[in-house]
Amino acid sequence: MEKVILEAKKREISTKSVLTQLRKNGRVPGVFYSKHHQSLPIDVDANSLNPLVFTSKTHLISLKVDSGETFDCVIKDVQLDPVTDKIVHFDLIGLETGEKVHIEVPVQLVGNAIGVKEGGLLQQFLHKLEIECLPTDIPEHIEIDVTNLKKGSSLHVGDIKLDKITIKNSPDSIIVSITHQRTDKEVTTVTEVEEIKEPEVISKGKAQEEEE
Repeated sequence: MEKVILEAKKREISTKSVLTQLRKNGRVPGVFYSKHHQSLPIDVDANSLNPLVFTSKTHLISLKVDSGETFDCVIKDVQLDPVTDKIVHFDLIGLETGEKVHIEVPVQLVGNAIGVKEGGLLQQFLHKLEIECLPTDIPEHIEIDVTNLKKGSSLHVGDIKLDKITIKNSPDSIIVSITHQRTDKEVTTVTEVEEIKEPEVISKGKAQEEEE
């Protein structure tokens, strides 16, 4: 996996107003965590962070702090603004040779499913999988071949076998399935039933932590 350099500035734990101003200046606050190092509050340029977050790949990051320290790490968690989808905070977790790490990795579907050719609808329920492995075994993404998936069939977490990687999601969790599309006759029937229902009477009634 290619290593990407991310330059950061060490920062002090701040108030909400200071963090808001930081973001207005194009910086994103975050924290670097490691078993072998004290938690390190940092901030980075938003334009440098965005390509590492809004991607279908996992990146190995070489974090270079202005204090002179350098750490190998990966993105552990990201918080987005619910309105703008801009990154408002992120966490990095340090990697140590010989120690397993628990992270999320994107799922990439490959192949043209038989069930879709039969008229079914492909639905992906999990876009990332939680895995545990050594830093050297972290994949950029996990490919799942859906070619032989028929209409009405599903692929579960338990169906996926990976060398040197343990998937932490429940084995029963559905990753992708091919569902039967509703026919025009079924749509008409449902519409007719809804139209003959009695009108429903609805009574009237009466209807948060600092980041650091």
